[in-house]
Amino acid sequence: MVSTSPENRLAIEGHVLVSGRAFGKLVASQLELSFWGGVNPETGEIIDRHHVLSGKYIQDTILAIPSSRGSCSGSGVLLELLLNNKGPKGIIFQRREDILSLGVIVAEEIFGKAIPVLTIDATDFQQIQQWDGRCIFIDGSNISDHAINKKPGQHQSRNTDNERKLPLSNVKLSDLDKAFLEGEHGEASRAAIRIILRMAKILGATELMDVTQVHVDGCIYTGPGSLKFAEKLRDLGGKVRVPTSLNSISIDQKRWRIQGVDSAFGEAAGRLASAYTDMGARPTFTCAPYQLESAPKFGEQVAWAESNAVVYANSVLGARTMKYPDFLDIAIALTGRAPKGGPHVDLHRLASLIIRVPTIKNVATIDDSFYPLLGYQIGQLASSCIPAVLGLEALNPSKDDLKAFGAAFATVSSAPMFHIVGITPEATSLNVVIGPKELVRTIDVAPEEFLECWDQLNSSSKNQQIDLVSLGNPHFSLAEIRTLASLCRGQIKESTVNVMVTCSRSTHGLARQAGFIEELEEFGVKFMTDTCWCMITEPMIPPSTKAIITNSGKYAHYGPGLTGRDFYFGSLGACVEAACHGRYRGTKPRWLLDATNSSSITSSIKTGASG
Repeated sequence: MVSTSPENRLAIEGHVLVSGRAFGKLVASQLELSFWGGVNPETGEIIDRHHVLSGKYIQDTILAIPSSRGSCSGSGVLLELLLNNKGPKGIIFQRREDILSLGVIVAEEIFGKAIPVLTIDATDFQQIQQWDGRCIFIDGSNISDHAINKKPGQHQSRNTDNERKLPLSNVKLSDLDKAFLEGEHGEASRAAIRIILRMAKILGATELMDVTQVHVDGCIYTGPGSLKFAEKLRDLGGKVRVPTSLNSISIDQKRWRIQGVDSAFGEAAGRLASAYTDMGARPTFTCAPYQLESAPKFGEQVAWAESNAVVYANSVLGARTMKYPDFLDIAIALTGRAPKGGPHVDLHRLASLIIRVPTIKNVATIDDSFYPLLGYQIGQLASSCIPAVLGLEALNPSKDDLKAFGAAFATVSSAPMFHIVGITPEATSLNVVIGPKELVRTIDVAPEEFLECWDQLNSSSKNQQIDLVSLGNPHFSLAEIRTLASLCRGQIKESTVNVMVTCSRSTHGLARQAGFIEELEEFGVKFMTDTCWCMITEPMIPPSTKAIITNSGKYAHYGPGLTGRDFYFGSLGACVEAACHGRYRGTKPRWLLDATNSSSITSSIKTGASG
């Protein structure tokens, strides 16, 4: 708790996630932050243009945020920041946090460089906000405005196994776990199990469990650190022990040279992908592994990274995975072992928040912009809570609708899943997916909130020419390519507008067999495989591009910070219209106008709704 002397001194006792000592100016916010797409790993600038800290630099600061949110690649960004000395000297969270903490653990375990990471309770977190901009000290579990005992160092380095005692806590080890720790299966597996066990301690897990498959997000090139990490594991003899798929990488492997990508970047990103395939992972290179034939079944225990994939697996497939940070994913793949906690366990899949959505009277007016916008809105309301959503029972969302909803939800929420009553597989009724009723809150969504989210995603106030139509974040499915072809058929694209679609190699092959690729390329669509929009920069985005339109809530959020361009959001049909006319009219869809017209809104849910 906080204590203050007559001189208004600061003294807080926290809970240590990663031990260390540090001193720096406090940068504090009560809003969660995604480091991927939210912090520049080369400069330390906060580039999430929707965040209250946008434009600030975290180098040499003590950063205090409630938790991370969004992408699992935040661990990779933090590793790069620490290795190039652009990161914070310490981090304070309000809640237990996995993604950024794992980045620090990897920096310590693999590179001998770390910073202190602590959690403090909600009351203390509110109090520490008042110290924003002032210098504070961290020493072990103590946070104060004055040095404790001795001058702290900028980073705490750990170089030998003797100096890095493994905090096993109460984690029960199997014979296989012990063999990994003893190095009987090689040094790569030994390093991997150490990382897993340190994360298990943070999670409060008392044992490890087997998983049937892994989806690795750490193949994204965040900088030299991500490459050194993967190549070190490979060179130590690392081989995956369970089927392992790979997320989108930072380049289109087959086309990056002709696309004009910088050779140093392209070669480094290619080496990173090769390091993972050398360890036995499949070159699937998709951020939508649920579209693959290998997608897990209901109840299957897996270890997936990539925020939208995690949310989809848990929520839509009914498989079980935590929101695994980059680097923890490959550690689990090398051992087949994961902490038994989080959404792997029934208790941690229950909702603690009920969100009641106003019902649109004329369901026929709903287009595909509805689901990403709603996901974005609900993600903001459920910043860290698993929500149970009511009011959509009359709808029949497709897999792609739920993909769009989940991706936008995962962009602004740290929760690993959602339930939509009557739609997602575990939510057959409200009662079966909510936790103890005394701990559950209920929020009624006001129709006007739809408009607020629409304006957030349409972040440019200018009515200007569209230069680029961005589609496929997450990766386009075969059904979406088919729909795009039907919308473009008989139309003529404006010559000044680029239309680009990202999808997996698998989907691209199926679409080519169906004749859609040739048809869309004739219209003027360019396809990229292997990579996705959160990794695409110049020259694939032409330097002359000023304004981009997308149907992705996820990319509409991250895009302004990642690209520096103006962004617009709309339905797929609106994107095609902009491609043909060179301008986005910004007309709000009929369902949105209806939602904000009180005469068109009815509520099918009564107060105190039950299952």
